Amino acid sequence: MDLVAITKRSAVHAKPSGLVLQYGTAGFRTKAEHLDHIMFRMGLLAVLRSKQTNSTIGVMVTASHNPEEDNGVKLVDPLGEMLAPSWEEHATCLANAEEPDLHRVLLDISEKEAVDLQRDAFVVIARDTRPSSEKLSQSVIDGVMVLGGQFHDYGLLTTPQLHYMVYCRNTDGQYGKATIDGYFQKLSKAFVQLTKQASYSGDENRSVKVDCANGIGALKLKEMESYFSQGLTVRLFNDGSTGKLNHFCGADFVKSHQKPPQGMEIKSNERCCSFDGDADRIVYFYCDAGGHFHLIDGDKIATLISSFLKELLLEIGENLNIGVIQTAYANGSSTRYLEEVMKVPVYCTKTGVKHLHHKAQEFDIGVYFEANGHGTALFSKAVEVKIKQLGKELEDERGKAAKMLGNIIDLFNQVADRRVISTTDAERQAVTPPGLQEAINDLVKQYKLSRAFVRPSGTEDVVRVYAEADSQESADRLAYEVSLAVFQLAGGIGERPQSCF
Repeated sequence: MDLVAITKRSAVHAKPSGLVLQYGTAGFRTKAEHLDHIMFRMGLLAVLRSKQTNSTIGVMVTASHNPEEDNGVKLVDPLGEMLAPSWEEHATCLANAEEPDLHRVLLDISEKEAVDLQRDAFVVIARDTRPSSEKLSQSVIDGVMVLGGQFHDYGLLTTPQLHYMVYCRNTDGQYGKATIDGYFQKLSKAFVQLTKQASYSGDENRSVKVDCANGIGALKLKEMESYFSQGLTVRLFNDGSTGKLNHFCGADFVKSHQKPPQGMEIKSNERCCSFDGDADRIVYFYCDAGGHFHLIDGDKIATLISSFLKELLLEIGENLNIGVIQTAYANGSSTRYLEEVMKVPVYCTKTGVKHLHHKAQEFDIGVYFEANGHGTALFSKAVEVKIKQLGKELEDERGKAAKMLGNIIDLFNQVADRRVISTTDAERQAVTPPGLQEAINDLVKQYKLSRAFVRPSGTEDVVRVYAEADSQESADRLAYEVSLAVFQLAGGIGERPQSCF
């Protein structure tokens, strides 16, 4: 770590004395003019996180549904998930360090997290369409470069697209190609096949009006239109050509005001939806024949998705563990309907996507959406493999339902699942996934007096890695190489590996 070089570059991105910001679920957000030093330092932090995980880390420059004059930044962990809580603390500490303390904080983080500073680092960066985003992205790049990290600047992307890119890069392309074309191909293929399989009554020309909040979603939907030449017609509104970002439009406006966005007139029963500024939220709405506005918010989206998934599982004949995760702010009627009518268990967590996401990972299929439209569905790796295999093997109605569910799975970005790891011999041999134990054996052969094993945690959504060797340096390196094998073969990695000599 070249502390002299860091000092020189940090002076260019000097922190205003006394300014204090907190890294939350949405990262850092405030007025754009206060963020230059934050961006530079998050570039530094992304390099350290990349070195620690031996993986690609993402940095997204956006303030989502905030006003156009705001901006923000959030880091994306190796499997496309949010930054680990312990590193949120590091982010806050690093952001608020006064200039003379910057070196000490960087060294403290490196020591606490056992960062191998000699490792290579790779960071991918993207931004939304705010006027301040391009310059702030350059500040991130400055931080990456001063620590010797390599980077790829994707330029303008939605937040979900950057999550996808990070996940693809860390799974050696097994999930998809880490390109915008790869993203479009994966999602559009699954969507077109799904619409062909689904029963449908009415006009075959399916169409939807999309309020793009005058943000990045408009640009990316325009690029994606040709991929939906079959099965869907998209009409864009608030596409950024005249209006201001998130101003009287977007998912937050529609949800809060319970009315259509400015600039979009809707006829009876037309399908409509709204993104937010970085297109990671969505709400749906329509007007009935009497002109009354109807909002389909996150609570209703979760109910519709989970109900549909349960119907498919019944058709397939699989009794899987499905759960819907809500917060105390969820609509009580949706909770009662899910539990009493659909017989789907509902679980309540603290407010915040990270809490919902963590709980959803405990199920074969976990569905969560905040009322604001931010959410997803998670499928365990075992379920994904089983459903897609049934889709290939079965030719009856069960097979059709399995193929449909397989396409639905491909419409959601998947994250780590510790349950894909199973062991035997007192947890010293990995049985699944195939090839993992062989990879561990090959790595162990490269070190003297060594052994290593992995196991799923019994209490957390992590995979624990243990390694021994004839020196601490060798043990640490073996532990991280085994962790990388878990990344590549099991689709996940857990806490910092334990190593000893």
